[in-house]
Amino acid sequence: MTEIRTGAITLKGTPTDLAGSELKIGDAAPDFLLQNNALEDVMLRTFAGKTLVIATVPSLDTPVCHLETKRFNEQAGSLANTQVLVVSTDLPFGQKRWCGAESVEDVVTLSAHRSSAFGESYGVLISGGPFDQCLARAIFVVNDAGILTHVEYVKEVAEHPDYDTALAAAQD
Repeated sequence: MTEIRTGAITLKGTPTDLAGSELKIGDAAPDFLLQNNALEDVMLRTFAGKTLVIATVPSLDTPVCHLETKRFNEQAGSLANTQVLVVSTDLPFGQKRWCGAESVEDVVTLSAHRSSAFGESYGVLISGGPFDQCLARAIFVVNDAGILTHVEYVKEVAEHPDYDTALAAAQD
């Protein structure tokens, strides 16, 4: 049975539950099976040998997620041997449309719409409330050996993550 972390975050001040265990620095990054906007399967090993910045967001069509993805897109080109992934439960078609409309080309958007497994294994699956089954805002940095070197679960879904700390962790 999946662990439920009661009131782990807030959504506009309302305590919100998350399904899955909280990951910690030093943990191995959980494998995943997600879908890119070309409808191809993508797994953790797809990016073997690279540092990953994995940003989870509720939806690209919300203001903070929009700005966060645009900011990571602006920074992604300056990160050596690093790939930025933005994961949401938006359909791949919507992600492709959004990326085209916003000229986002330096991050890879991935969809977790087919299964709750990614959200549960990364501890970001919102359980209940208006964002039920969406992903909470979080940042994970995975080194080229597959180990988490930075983890941030943003306490308030409507707030931005600590970009500078996450990007610095990707450079280490």
